Amino acid sequence: MTSQERLPRLLALVPYLIARPGIAIDEAATELGVTPRQLRKDLELLWMCGLPGYGPGDLIDLSMDEDTVTVTYDAGMRRPLRLTGAEATALLVALRALLDTPGMVDADAVRRAVAKIESAAGQAEPSGVAVGLGVREGVSTANTRRVAQQALHTGRAMRITYYTASRDEITERTIDPMRLLIVDGRGYLEAWCRRADDVRLFRLDRVDQVTVLDEPAAPPPFAEQTDLSAGLYRPHPDQDLAQLILEPDARWISEYYPVEHLEELEGGRLRIRMRYADPDWMVRLLLGHGGDVTVEWPAGLAEALRERALRALRRSGPDRHLIPDPLP
Repeated sequence: MTSQERLPRLLALVPYLIARPGIAIDEAATELGVTPRQLRKDLELLWMCGLPGYGPGDLIDLSMDEDTVTVTYDAGMRRPLRLTGAEATALLVALRALLDTPGMVDADAVRRAVAKIESAAGQAEPSGVAVGLGVREGVSTANTRRVAQQALHTGRAMRITYYTASRDEITERTIDPMRLLIVDGRGYLEAWCRRADDVRLFRLDRVDQVTVLDEPAAPPPFAEQTDLSAGLYRPHPDQDLAQLILEPDARWISEYYPVEHLEELEGGRLRIRMRYADPDWMVRLLLGHGGDVTVEWPAGLAEALRERALRALRRSGPDRHLIPDPLP
């Protein structure tokens, strides 16, 4: 489990346990969606967390036996986590859609939940938290969204100029829009791409030019919406696999991207294995971290990284003539 997945649970764990003194570890693990073994690891980590000073009176204290756990000192972590603006927005949109669902059994309960969330979000606004997108849209992105909404409303195809970050290229595409959605605070247009002959997700802030065409949008009958329940990026077994050593400043890679293996090393370094679909994208990612990432294998990736670095060095600096040419 990555730190990105574990941290929210750790932050919520203390107020959760305070509200349930003496709760059985198996019961708590079931409610939190983890195994009892993972919960015990979380509790062991909490024992080492607390206030500056980190003495016996500063750290979180727990009373545990074989089956139950009670918080005896919370180190100030008594208050439950607040919803972020993006989380509140997503929850409100989902609840209001639920209200419109035919056959809703307890609509009053949904309305009460909506009122509570709206009230909590309103109370948070003076301190700088407002219900809205996690990332503020620029003028160009907002215009792309409006044009996409128009195309969806009128059932028209679109032509876009799109920047693909994984291949560092700009392409012209004719697409049949299917839906607009927000993932991790960013806007996306899902559409049938005639160039790729498949369904694609286009990030709105990477669309340079957009035009609604006169012809009707016509995604093929077998075009299905993308399953985003596991996130945007889902590694596949047939993709290339790399083993990397991350220096402390590059550990964030293991938290931002899905990895298949994590191994702690001396000095705060980390050994990981991660899959990638495009070798050129992986080379650019690693080049951006200089000497903070070492490729253990595959050899082809290490050589491609070395070759690209040498080419960059030869184009810069007064001593570039002393740098050897990349291997053929």
